[in-house]
Amino acid sequence: MPKNIPLGFYVDADTIIHRIPAAVKFLALIAFILVTSLAVKTVAWAALSLAIPLVLFPVAHIPLRVAVGQLAPPLYLLVALAAFQWWQKDLTSAAIMFLTVYAAVTAAVLLTLTTKVSEMMDSFDRALAPLGKLGVPVENITLAMSLTIRLLPLMLGTVLEVLDARKARGATASLTAFGTPVIIRSIRRARAMGEALHARGVGD
Repeated sequence: MPKNIPLGFYVDADTIIHRIPAAVKFLALIAFILVTSLAVKTVAWAALSLAIPLVLFPVAHIPLRVAVGQLAPPLYLLVALAAFQWWQKDLTSAAIMFLTVYAAVTAAVLLTLTTKVSEMMDSFDRALAPLGKLGVPVENITLAMSLTIRLLPLMLGTVLEVLDARKARGATASLTAFGTPVIIRSIRRARAMGEALHARGVGD
């Protein structure tokens, strides 16, 4: 999996951040997002909120190339949103919005780079286990979350493959020529996955 696809890459290392349980990291991420979204009101504090997860990247031994590959793609959308915010309000509001949102994205990327998908799913399963006594289909919910997390990088990988193939052929810009192979590959993957799940008795 390319290193610039979110949720599609894990850095295997033995650091204090890697050893923190997935559930603790997930709760810390939620708390961080809530605090930065509700409490940060100045550019200085917004910059500090972004600096906190960035400082943790070297602590987690995340290679610079991997970090840049994961953190660069969201910048295109965030810069556009910040420009719109600047136009609607003022530069200060735009800067605070950009820094706080990018801080949340950076923290989420750090979580995915230092936590295996299987560990996240196990933590979700344990957290939702008490609801199973109330008749909630915990296993189906966990499976759906697992498939979603897995399919997001696969879908992005498919898009990148189609773009690379079109670039190699020198194809002109065409939404149909781009969308058709992406849709066909996605349907094939979904059908194969559905058949695999059915063969294992899921959903019976």
